[in-house]
Parts: sequence; structure tokens; C-alpha cells
Amino acid sequence: MPFRLMAGTTVKHVYLIGICGTAMGSLAMLLKEKGFLVSGSDLGIYPPMSDQLAAAKIPVRQGFRKENLLPRPDLVVVGNAIGRGNEELEFVLDAGIPYTSLPEMLRLTFLGERTPLVVTGTHGKTTTAAILAWALENLGADPSFFIGGVPLNFGRSARLGQGNLFVIEGDEYDTAFFDKAPKFFHYRPGLLIINSIEYDHADIYPDLDAIMKQFRQLVNIVPANGFIAYNTNCPNSCEAIRQARCKTESVGLEEGAVWRAVNLVYERERTGFDVLYQDRLIGNMTLSIPGRYNVMNCLAACSVLHHLAYPWEGIKSAMERFQGVERRMTLRGTVNDIRVYDDFAHHPTAIRLSLEGVRARFPQARIWAVFEPRSWTCCRNVHQDAMNRCFDAADTVIIAAVYRRKQLSAADMYRPEETVAHLRDMGKPAHYLSDAGEIVAFLAPRLNPGDVVVIMSNGGFDDIHLKLLSALKR
Repeated sequence: MPFRLMAGTTVKHVYLIGICGTAMGSLAMLLKEKGFLVSGSDLGIYPPMSDQLAAAKIPVRQGFRKENLLPRPDLVVVGNAIGRGNEELEFVLDAGIPYTSLPEMLRLTFLGERTPLVVTGTHGKTTTAAILAWALENLGADPSFFIGGVPLNFGRSARLGQGNLFVIEGDEYDTAFFDKAPKFFHYRPGLLIINSIEYDHADIYPDLDAIMKQFRQLVNIVPANGFIAYNTNCPNSCEAIRQARCKTESVGLEEGAVWRAVNLVYERERTGFDVLYQDRLIGNMTLSIPGRYNVMNCLAACSVLHHLAYPWEGIKSAMERFQGVERRMTLRGTVNDIRVYDDFAHHPTAIRLSLEGVRARFPQARIWAVFEPRSWTCCRNVHQDAMNRCFDAADTVIIAAVYRRKQLSAADMYRPEETVAHLRDMGKPAHYLSDAGEIVAFLAPRLNPGDVVVIMSNGGFDDIHLKLLSALKR
């Protein structure tokens, strides 16, 4: 389907450099759904995104070669991990092929026709966006969504709906090699959620003040008839919305929040709580997703849905049937009553909250925490002290080698050995084991029925979950 992207330019064929990332692959599928001819390339081509692209019949080329861009596409979307020196990017620049970024492509192609509901913050973006999309679907809104994970209720990370709302996960990470502004500026939110704000993305931002500046600017572009829900338990979120010109509502667990959860009860397979709105009990809720942080995610979604005038019973019904998001405390398997979970935690606060959620669900179990420092923030030593203190809820801790150790100097790199030494000094068993093979060999013979293993990484971690489950079966 021809689409007029720029004056005098008809776009039919869109090519994506770095197509197998979660966001890029999701964009590729939306573009295909819109009627474009779509293709692309990447170095890492593996499930689940490779399977989703194959199912959508989107051709993907292995490796970056200029020949991949022949015949010449009408437009190229450059992933934000792609920089100068990439053979395909250099060909695009030399040949004068029009190019753009993922966020700008989303804005130009999809968001202008709909009201963007943007979910931001250091933690909880993916789950909160997934909750909103699922609730809106059940409430009859038929939303579009673009999420940095796969909601289990939908089985896909992006979709075009017929309704007016577009739920999108908004990241403060930079947009592309030619656009260093945060991605979320491009989304121009009409409705905005700020879950929490902490120092993250240490490869881009020098300090928390630099991140706060971006969030204050984001709040400043929300229109006066817009709406912001924010985490009142986070001082940085409260600071970010101070100059908002639209209606705002606070969500939290402490007195003073407009939306508040009280009487939390943690069970193995569910979390129950009462919901107060303006200090008035409006009902209770029981979630199948664990942890107080997911209660906060649900409160933020409640605030937005209430603002959109949806009834409480419909909101409650949808949220109680929300199944979660792939790789957010996902049970990979159980062998001999030993549970192996996969979690995306890649920041010390996320690690702490994930483990606290597991401890609340399994108060009597031995909890084994296995962590791979893989994100740029966790690979650097900016959170060294916090990393030393985020494993309190685990009984035994195993930390793998820093994933990006060859790209960082010793002075800048996170030191897993220091965390292990600190934990041992505090009386907690802790081990530094370099890779998945070592960890599985060490862990499998030491696990007993009733134990819970939580494996945390924002990457593939060499399929450690499957290797451990296989070893346990043997």
C-alpha cells in the first residue's frame, strides 16, 4: 500500500537495519499489517522475534551487507543500536536513501491518527503498558499497542487496533545515531504514566539530573487537556510532574496518594489488596502477578482507566485475568518441585523488588538468585554499592561475569567479586561463576525439592534456564 511519508515521496518498501530487536521487530510487524513491503537484517537472529517475523512472512537477512539493500528500498529505519561504520548504514548515507528512526516512524505512521497513552519510568513500563492494553481490550476500546515485551494475554508485542488509543512503552534512551533525544519525546503523549525515576542508562546519561531534565521536558509537552498518573512513593516522579499543566493523579501505597492499595496479602499464586480512591474504598483486587511493584503498576493503570471513565467492575475484571509478560518472573519449568523463574531485572532496584516479591510468595523456600550483569548500567560501577545491597531477600546468590567486560575499562566496570565478598561478610552464601555452564554445573546438584531459582538477565544468558532444567531432569 503506497503511503505518502514526505512531500514527493511514495513509500512502499521499508527496510529495517537491526530488525530482530524487540522494538524493531514489533515495528516491522505493524508496518506489514499496515500494508508496507517490509524486510530487514540483523546479526542476532533468534527466537522469539525470529519466529514472529517468520510467521509474519517478513524476510530477514543475516549480517549487515550493502547488497541487502538491493533492490533499493524507499525508506530505511535505522535501529538505535546501529552506528557509523555499519556497512548497510554507510551505503544508505552514500546512496542518499531516505532514512528515519523507529520512534519517528511510529509517530508519522501510527500515532498521528490516535491518542498516545505513553508509559514511562525506570521500572514497570512493560508490565504497566501490557496491563493497560489488556484492560482496554476487555473494556471494548480495541486499542493499538507497542510494548517492549510479549504480554501473555496477547502473545505478541505489538498490534494495530481500530480504536483511538495507542498504548506505547516510552523509553528515555536515545533515539538513533543521528537523534540523541529520548525516544519518548517523539510519542507526544496525551495520557502519560511515570512509574518511577532512577539513574539508569549509564552509557548515555552522566547522572540522575540529566535524566530528570528529560522527564521534566516530557511532562511539559503533555497538553493541558491531557492526564498524568505518577508514583507518589518516588520523590523523583513527584518532582518531574511539579510543573505539569494538565490534571495529575498520584498512585502509591502510602497515605496521601489519590489511588492507594492497602491490606496487601501475598500468596504463592496471587496477590490480594483493597483499592482506595481519594481515601474511599472502591473495591478489592486479586492479581495473578506477584509483588508490591505489580500492585503499583495496576494502580497506575487504574488511574488512567478511571480518567477515561471506565467502570470499576470492568477494570477489576480485566486486571484479575491479566497473565503477565514474558520474562517478567516467568516460570520456565518445575522439576522435582524445584521452580526455575526467568526475570528481566537489570537494575539494582528491579533485582531487589523481584526478589522481595518471590520471598513474599515463598516465605519458607530457599531462594537462589542468579544474576548476569548485562545492561550498560549494571555493567558499569555506577551502582556498585546498590548492587552489594539488593540481594537481601535471597538465601544464596550467584553472579556471572560482566557481559560487556571487553568494552569497559577496569576503572569503569562493575565488580561482581566485590558484591560476592560483601554478601559473604554479611553471612550470606554467594559465588562468582563466570558463565552459564559453570553456574548450572554448580547449582544443579545443590538444589532440593521446594527450592526456587530466580535467574535475572536482560539478555539470553546462553539459554541457562533450559540447561538448568535439563540438568535437573537428568
